[in-house]
Amino acid sequence: MPSLASMLRRPRAAAAALLLATLLLAAALPAAAARPHALPGPAALDAEVARAMAATGARGLAVAIVDDGRVVQVRAYGERNARGEPLRTDTVMYAASLTKTVFAYTVLQLADAGRIELDRPLAGYFDRPLPDYPADRKYGPYADLAGDERWRRLTARHLLTHSGGFANFAFLEPDRRLRIHFEPGTRYSYSGEGLILLQFALERGLGLDLGREMDERVFAPLGMRDTAMLWQPRFAANLADGWTRDGAAVAHDERSRVRAAGSMDTSIADMARFAAALVRGDGLSVRARKDMARAQLPIASASQFPVLQPDLPAAQRRPDLAAGLGVVSFRGPQGAGFMKGGHDDNTGNTLVCIERRRRCVVLLSNDVRAEPAFAHLVAFALGDTGAPYRWEYGSMAFWEPAR
Repeated sequence: MPSLASMLRRPRAAAAALLLATLLLAAALPAAAARPHALPGPAALDAEVARAMAATGARGLAVAIVDDGRVVQVRAYGERNARGEPLRTDTVMYAASLTKTVFAYTVLQLADAGRIELDRPLAGYFDRPLPDYPADRKYGPYADLAGDERWRRLTARHLLTHSGGFANFAFLEPDRRLRIHFEPGTRYSYSGEGLILLQFALERGLGLDLGREMDERVFAPLGMRDTAMLWQPRFAANLADGWTRDGAAVAHDERSRVRAAGSMDTSIADMARFAAALVRGDGLSVRARKDMARAQLPIASASQFPVLQPDLPAAQRRPDLAAGLGVVSFRGPQGAGFMKGGHDDNTGNTLVCIERRRRCVVLLSNDVRAEPAFAHLVAFALGDTGAPYRWEYGSMAFWEPAR
């Protein structure tokens, strides 16, 4: 067979060879790389969100889209309170468990700075055994761990991947006592309690002030002017209250304690800035940024909640689903991505990023009734990402518009 070089010396053969090379290259590229999803413009996004809010009954919803690591759209819709005052892009909303992702980002900065090692047992940072610390309502009831030496093996990586073995919170245990349910690091089970323990290690073990660290390392550098880990009186003038699933209005909780698991207030404009910085890798070493989003530990449960449920048989698991550090890692039609949700009785939030083209969408809602539309709105903004919403929300009936 003649070489490609010799074929290129003959015009007809050269044309055929170039066509063949082009076809082979196109076949090698993923379809998503060849035909990127066209991001919606403001008018299209407005119309789709209006449809979603009308269908779900949600009173307030804010949306941000990031493309190539740049914020390209920030929109707010509906009302911020029962008085009908408008939700704005700078309205302060409750971040719920999106706090955990920002906390993980902060911890990775501390690791980059050499202040903490992700795989060093946290016991090495304490000046006494963990169960010997007196009760403090800011943290967990660590005296309950007396007699279970597995606490000595817990690391920051275990807690950031939700593999510490705790229930979501000790107060949700039948007897309200903290316990370790499995060998740390061996499986995933969502736990805010684990993040609170890591906060305890930073504050009591290393002498840091988490709120100050997040202000100085994240909020100030990224220009997140309407974000804080504690209630700020200045938020009161432009604050989002919430609505529950039955439509009851709920006043915004003015949180008085820094809680790594979920005390952050923020705005959609600020979360857009954070998502763009995160997908670009700002503030982190290349290694730390990759570590945060990569698959660290397989997730074998049928859904995120209830926690501590039995793992599925191997054949029924989603093989691309795994814990990252403060995020959930997945792979879909557009390649690798990561996500995090945030939820309480009157709040629904989600963050989804796709590594290819550094795209993200952030949804913040002060009405939990918006959540059934999240999977559709993420797909409307970014295309089919493969984000694991069925695992995230379990048996929820998702909203899809009529075709």
